[in-house]
Amino acid sequence: MNSFIPLSIPNFEGNERKYVYDAVDKGWVSTGGSYVSKFEKNLASYLNVEDVAVCQSGTSAIHLSLIEAGVIPGDTVLVSPLTFIAAVNPVKYQHAFPVFIDCDDSFCLDPIKLRKFCEEECDWDGKVLHYQKSAVKAIIVVHIFGNMADMESIMDTAVRFNLKVIEDATEALGTFYTEGKYKGKFAGTIGNFGAFSFNGNKIITTGGGGAVTSLTSSSVAHMRFLSTQAKTDPVNYTHDEVGYNYRMTNLQAALGVAQLENLPEFIRRKQFNYDKYASLLANSNYCQLMPFRSGTCSNKWFYSLLINRSKIKTPISKIIEQLKTSGIETRAIWGLINEQKPYQNEKTYLLEKAPYYASRIINIPCSTQITFEEIEYVVSSIEKLLGDFADE
Repeated sequence: MNSFIPLSIPNFEGNERKYVYDAVDKGWVSTGGSYVSKFEKNLASYLNVEDVAVCQSGTSAIHLSLIEAGVIPGDTVLVSPLTFIAAVNPVKYQHAFPVFIDCDDSFCLDPIKLRKFCEEECDWDGKVLHYQKSAVKAIIVVHIFGNMADMESIMDTAVRFNLKVIEDATEALGTFYTEGKYKGKFAGTIGNFGAFSFNGNKIITTGGGGAVTSLTSSSVAHMRFLSTQAKTDPVNYTHDEVGYNYRMTNLQAALGVAQLENLPEFIRRKQFNYDKYASLLANSNYCQLMPFRSGTCSNKWFYSLLINRSKIKTPISKIIEQLKTSGIETRAIWGLINEQKPYQNEKTYLLEKAPYYASRIINIPCSTQITFEEIEYVVSSIEKLLGDFADE
């Protein structure tokens, strides 16, 4: 067994070296090259969408989506406080205002409170929803840790109030509905826009990188155009819009093509290892492995432990620190975004479950290479440590 068990590391066991070396040998290493278009084509095929534009990060994918959704300075965007801050920062890039709506027990945006906010806190004129004289333009829905949000309810509210839905599927590539209205639909393909990430800890990686899709191929084409500095005439360098340096490189895409080939196997391992943890933790008195939404097939990207606060009063930071001394890397869920310095003056709405889970959740090792022996060690170490804390 390894002396150190990491939280989540990339897995390169396929054609990664072959494709990257091929890109280098052919001299196509920047934002042009055949692997960029191949990765886009393969992603679109996997997700069963018309088109995908690859870009530099999940953050840039969300930013491009907000631009395409028509979010301008002074507008309002509805977001969740319990996610990585990169899901909300692009709202600030557009000089718009985030309003933080509580999460539900999936950690995703609470559809009931979302509807309640729109109906009771806003004014609807039949075309535009207004909140304190600001036009509410969009909702950013994050599928936390591969757990699909309640998209049926969220989309119903979005349609009712003419709101664009941006799905942050950066943690949920491969997650899909198995029943209901959206049966067979993948995370990131239901709303108006879908953003994906291929950061180093994601289920597949291009080192850094992301992708964006939309319900219309014309929107994808425009976001691809914006991501390459909006060159209206690339020969004479004519630019009719403000563009961005958001395009993915051919080297990154070469890595992505190889990684995507192994995505079904990576998901299978994630699901299998989650079940191992669930079996070993089923009778724990100190913690609970959080489930994923029924009616979905999740990629189970991250595994979350809910600490039993009736028995364990120890701060999450101390639990993480002590597990590290045993060679086990874990992490807190996130600090609430509305409590971060850039967002402390923004509006919040009925935050109850978000702070509850923020003080009780740790994420445990979930790499696709983790062994059963390592899983057993992680569980026994956590049980022993939490038992010691419970006795204090």
